[in-house]
Amino acid sequence: MRSFSFLTRMTIFGFLLSTLPVVFIGVFSYITSSNQIQNHVNKGNLQLLTQINANVEQILTTVNHTLNQTINSTVLKKAMVTPLTVNDFMLYDNIRNELRHMQSFDTKVEDVILVNERQNWMIKNSGLYPFDQYEHYDTLNGLVKSDALANWILTPTSWFYSEENASNVMCEYSISLVKKLPVNGLEKYGLAIANIPTCSLQELLNASPEQTDRMMVVDENYRILIHPDPALIGKPIAESGFAAVEQLQSSSGQIKTEIDQSSYSVTYYRSSFNDWTYLSYTSIASLTQESDKIGRYTLYVCLLLLLITMTLAWLGSRRMYSPIQSLLKQVSDSFPGIGRKSSNEFQVIGEQLRNLFQSKSQLEKEVHQHIGQVRTYFLIKAIQGNVKLSELSEQLHRFGYGEQLEKWRTMVVLTLQIDTLEGTRYEKRDMDLLLFAIHNIIEEMLPFPRRLTPVTLDSTIVTILGSSSEADGEFNASLYSVTEQLQQNVQRYLGLQASIGISLTFDSFSNLPAAYREGLEALKHRLKLGKGIIIQYENLNSGNHYLNMNYPTLVENELMDAIKLCEAEKAKELLAQFLVPVFHADLSPQECQLPLARLLNNLLIVVQESGIRLNQIHQARSSLYEELLELNTAPEIEDWFWTIVIHPMIRVFRDRQEAQYHNISEKVIDLVQHYYDTDLTLEDCAARLHYNANYLSSVFRKETRISFTEYLTSYRFNMAKKWLAESDMPIKDIAARLRYTNPQNFIRSFRKLEGMTPGQYRDKKTAGG
Repeated sequence: MRSFSFLTRMTIFGFLLSTLPVVFIGVFSYITSSNQIQNHVNKGNLQLLTQINANVEQILTTVNHTLNQTINSTVLKKAMVTPLTVNDFMLYDNIRNELRHMQSFDTKVEDVILVNERQNWMIKNSGLYPFDQYEHYDTLNGLVKSDALANWILTPTSWFYSEENASNVMCEYSISLVKKLPVNGLEKYGLAIANIPTCSLQELLNASPEQTDRMMVVDENYRILIHPDPALIGKPIAESGFAAVEQLQSSSGQIKTEIDQSSYSVTYYRSSFNDWTYLSYTSIASLTQESDKIGRYTLYVCLLLLLITMTLAWLGSRRMYSPIQSLLKQVSDSFPGIGRKSSNEFQVIGEQLRNLFQSKSQLEKEVHQHIGQVRTYFLIKAIQGNVKLSELSEQLHRFGYGEQLEKWRTMVVLTLQIDTLEGTRYEKRDMDLLLFAIHNIIEEMLPFPRRLTPVTLDSTIVTILGSSSEADGEFNASLYSVTEQLQQNVQRYLGLQASIGISLTFDSFSNLPAAYREGLEALKHRLKLGKGIIIQYENLNSGNHYLNMNYPTLVENELMDAIKLCEAEKAKELLAQFLVPVFHADLSPQECQLPLARLLNNLLIVVQESGIRLNQIHQARSSLYEELLELNTAPEIEDWFWTIVIHPMIRVFRDRQEAQYHNISEKVIDLVQHYYDTDLTLEDCAARLHYNANYLSSVFRKETRISFTEYLTSYRFNMAKKWLAESDMPIKDIAARLRYTNPQNFIRSFRKLEGMTPGQYRDKKTAGG
């Protein structure tokens, strides 16, 4: 059986690879979207129930608040101790006026009933009645005798209508707020009842025209309060077909149940205000219909994707095979016999690659012969300081020094020079050959793990030795032994005197250039000590590293912080502290320029990192480095750093800080103006603006000259004066809006600030207007 070509196999594989993900994504999308539909519907229903609950509770709270004002009015208190008759029409008219204030569109209250069992009268919309002659006297008298002082109950509307207009009742039930009277009396002998028809609250459930789900509200005993079917109001929830009451345990959630032999998803929300439960029903069948639509759309999209991916797989396979075909053609043209021996494309190409690898091995052998020269060239550059520190470690690994790089903890540089060729059998032209011979002596004496490859620089052989031990005493002892033996071997084999300079020990390859200079510096002392010496740089320059100075890094860091914090006096003092060790160090004028240039460089780094343009601090066209190098005295240098660089930087940072402070204060003021009627605190503002509260307080006081509390109190006081002058809002409501726990506290604060009570202020403004 003939095997398929690689192109055919690649095309089939591309078809499979493109088909399986599309099928998987299609199935996954259908399942996920079906689940998401129900989740989104349930979430939307829960949000709608929460909104309806808020609207209902707002109405109930308004009714409760309004009824409290009514029953605490002077007119009603007087009426509770008066036996009303038809002759007391003025008192009756005053009572009716009080009750009419409650019957508004906002409260949805249709009727307010007052009952006085002791004085035997009853007042409602239709008039004044003898209480003991009222048709539902026993029922209402039972409410008077009940223990509850105030509660919301579901009542038949017929209780509150006389026989002549009972037939005109639109809603069979009302939700009534019942309060016992008198409020402050120990003995309760009256009632105040505010009735809200269930029909008016039903409108809140139908507030969304696109809402097609069934919704209802039940009380704490699961008796229906609001339902689209008025016939079910007042009945147990089971009458509506819902039998899963035991599943309504949480404050909110979703459940699945059977209603009227159909599956429904029920979303419920229980109010913490009055323990009423709000329910919304969604038919599972309607959700399934949406899922089927999504399934069809998903199928169409998947078929389209399959067509596209299979086309791309076919085109891609041919395109990916074209390099193979081209390579095979080149191989066949170069080696005609190979192409005919096998029908496998990769076998043909593999044979040619083996030939190439053989050629590569030959090239590697030739390159390996030159690797030593490249390694030597790299070490010369590293010793002279011509290799970037960021690349040094990588290059050491590349040239086979990875073991030394990882294990060495202590290193030293040896510099060896032939003292003279006079009086020997050698001539000047033999110098290169002699250095090569010494180079070989060093390599034979010292194993590779202890050294790097010796290199020759200007008639000096430079060798880097290292040890994994951090003990200087042990390393120095072995170092002296090695140098003495090396000097003896040069004398024995070549008959020459050589001097060796030893640098200070160091722990990082980045110090190679300085150590090399220390070795050369040590060899210069042959002028005093003579030929054939071994001298360590440690015995020179008090044992300090070449051109080493204790750079005042800590003072520099404090100086940078003072500049950023705009502390001018402190920055000027720190600049003087920084320059003291620089000018008093035992350095040449050229060496003094190094720490000064380093300070200038670090200052410019701060400028760049802070996003400050150089022309903001230096307008001249000349270079700052050139200006620094032209200065000759210490006072000139200190004054230049302060006036040209540091003080302009502080000015830019101060301008930024003031702009930031002003912006923060404006945001705090905006929060006060928007949330002054809430329990707003400085900590709330800090949390909203993502700042520390103490920092925010100091910034606000610095910008406005007053504290946050003083500003908030002042703004609330101004709002109170505005409401007193321009509105009829009661003083206790103003106190409540301005977060006073007690109206008396508000009155005392107002009198203290304004010199008069809020009532006197309102009278004054009214009279003046």
